[in-house]
Amino acid sequence: MSARSAGSVKKRSGGSEMARALFETSGDVLTDRRFEMARQLHARGDAFAAADLLQQVVERAPGFAAAWFLLGQVRLAMDHGAGAIEAFRAARREDPDDRHGAALWLARLDAAPIFGAMSPAYVRTLFDQYASRFDTALVDNLAYRGPELMRDAIRHVCAQRDRAPHFARVLDLGCGTGLAGAALRPLAGHLVGIELSERMIELARARGVYDDLEIGELRAFLERPHEAPYDLIVAVDVLVYIADLEPVISAAARILDRSGLFAFTIESRAGGDHAADDQIGDVELTGHLRYAHGESHVRGAILRAGLSAVGFERVSTRMEGGAAVPGFLVITGHP
Repeated sequence: MSARSAGSVKKRSGGSEMARALFETSGDVLTDRRFEMARQLHARGDAFAAADLLQQVVERAPGFAAAWFLLGQVRLAMDHGAGAIEAFRAARREDPDDRHGAALWLARLDAAPIFGAMSPAYVRTLFDQYASRFDTALVDNLAYRGPELMRDAIRHVCAQRDRAPHFARVLDLGCGTGLAGAALRPLAGHLVGIELSERMIELARARGVYDDLEIGELRAFLERPHEAPYDLIVAVDVLVYIADLEPVISAAARILDRSGLFAFTIESRAGGDHAADDQIGDVELTGHLRYAHGESHVRGAILRAGLSAVGFERVSTRMEGGAAVPGFLVITGHP
């Protein structure tokens, strides 16, 4: 029975109770109250009062990762960069999984490399928390149109190749709540979705457009054995959470049918491209804590994966701050 009818989902194992406790509470009621007061003060713009309370919190509970992370944010608001780095490093130390994303803030402060700064635990936590308002925030507030742009681009390539826009096996990487799956369902025979966030995939399950859904890390899923190649693989606004695109594109290429297509959207660097051999320099971490890639990085990753670009166009899948976010929509295939 398919996931569209039965809604079966394969689940990952969770973290330890101790890790969850340290993430959510200090373990002491009075300390937690001070932490909550500090959070409210920070929200009201009183960074100095919040910093004073948070200093007391981390002295009483030095293993409280959430307090260290908030202290880093508060110190940033005070223009105390060195103090923010110290606090973010402590948050990273006390939560090795880095569910708050302290490594990303360290990278933004030039205190850590941007490659490897985004942990799977951070992405999972982010989207677990975001799931209930994800569709409204994207579609209504950010004028999101990534799935529609993807669907139309795939149809256009099919028309150019004089082939029907229908694919027997389709894989939706980072399927989220199923927005892309809904747009691509008419093109798919068997539609599979893979997603890191359990709460997001439950919403995708409720949408009822997938034949199979699985919770797991994208690259690990791609690198394991599969029953058969996929005729179409898509990643709509997913690779913005990955710095180095080459491993993922190479893994996707290995399970892509010889006549299949791998299509993805990414955000593009605002400052222009670097030389093609400067792969690290051609990736940046934006203020929204997503990765933006230069064209040379993308084309280099495609080439080294043994694929060729079938389509490569500048698009914007969303608006932010009243401006279109620049990006690329890329369609690749085996030569």
